[in-house]
Amino acid sequence: MQFKFIDGGICAVKGVSAWGVKQDKYGLALIKANGSAAGVFTRNRVIAAPLVLTREHLEGGRLSAVIANSGNANAFTGPEGMEDARAMAKLAARGPGLDERTVAVASTGVIGHRLDLNIISSQVGAVTAGLTGSANGSTAAARAIMTTDTFSKEVAVELPNGTRIGGIAKGSGMIAPNMGTMLAFLYTDTAMDPGELGKYLKRAVDKSFNMVVVDGDTSTNDMVLITATGQMGHTDPEEFGQGLEAVCTALARMIAKDGEGATCLIEARVTGAANESDAVLAAKAVITSPLVKSAIFGHDPNWGRVVAAVGYSGAEMEPDCISLMFANNYASASLVEKGKIVSTPEDTLKEIMGSKEVIIMVDLGVGSGCATAWGCDLSYDYVRINAEYTT
Repeated sequence: MQFKFIDGGICAVKGVSAWGVKQDKYGLALIKANGSAAGVFTRNRVIAAPLVLTREHLEGGRLSAVIANSGNANAFTGPEGMEDARAMAKLAARGPGLDERTVAVASTGVIGHRLDLNIISSQVGAVTAGLTGSANGSTAAARAIMTTDTFSKEVAVELPNGTRIGGIAKGSGMIAPNMGTMLAFLYTDTAMDPGELGKYLKRAVDKSFNMVVVDGDTSTNDMVLITATGQMGHTDPEEFGQGLEAVCTALARMIAKDGEGATCLIEARVTGAANESDAVLAAKAVITSPLVKSAIFGHDPNWGRVVAAVGYSGAEMEPDCISLMFANNYASASLVEKGKIVSTPEDTLKEIMGSKEVIIMVDLGVGSGCATAWGCDLSYDYVRINAEYTT
């Protein structure tokens, strides 16, 4: 299907206005859009208070706004954390005159510290007053939710009938399959009931955010929400699904590229697996492996680490059937063909390994299953950033 990427992020979608502010490490974003809604959340057994409240508010199948703060996760904070999350919903609803039971709440930052509601209260007026449907609103909101991110993440597409889908996200560390410390807020101006919206959201998340690994840690605060304003009427569901997957994939790639301390984006493409589930296992194993990630950081074509990761992934594998290539956007180098080691020109391999994006292509040669996963290299700066996170 043909669709085009457009500017404007979430504010490219009809019926969406947004704004955000950032003061040192503390940010606050507000997104106003009324419509049917759905969400997916962390699979960590420790679930932050904002997620508990947002799932409760989503039971009605509609949202009118999202309020999100950065700098404090409001996780592992007990009953007081729930009180603070409800207070955030009330603050968001008060200015625009919304029903607080239709406000989603999201938080990201340090775990185990109670929110400073004085900071949020001091920011909410400016955020409410700044709400705008212009592209600046999307960018301001995307910047406000950043923590260790080095750049804001926003994207939008337009489908052939004019329907638009936009999203913003944050995520840099504590990123693992089942989503990581990441927030994503998606919007569309199609009309769709909450159940169908949730079905397409889950499918898109499984192929995008759930295929990203930065460090293997699964957060307490992962949240992806989608709201459909309905202002463009109904859209072909499959076209919508493909557009949503494109938006989520673009954001997922940005998160992987912006991994804490990252110098290189890694894309693992697995084909020839016994089935799709096996392909997912193998692709995730490659991008999760600390040894593979370290080799990419050192520009070391140590392909044996890739084969080893695939071997322990749980996917069906026959050593005599596997083929392996390293590539970037301009060149490729075959390393193994059906279990046999291939001599590769050093100049080509050196060029590939020094790229900002390294593509690892694995053909298991046992079936037709395929999957793609994204990650980043493991650098000295990753340790430094996380060693100093609260100090």
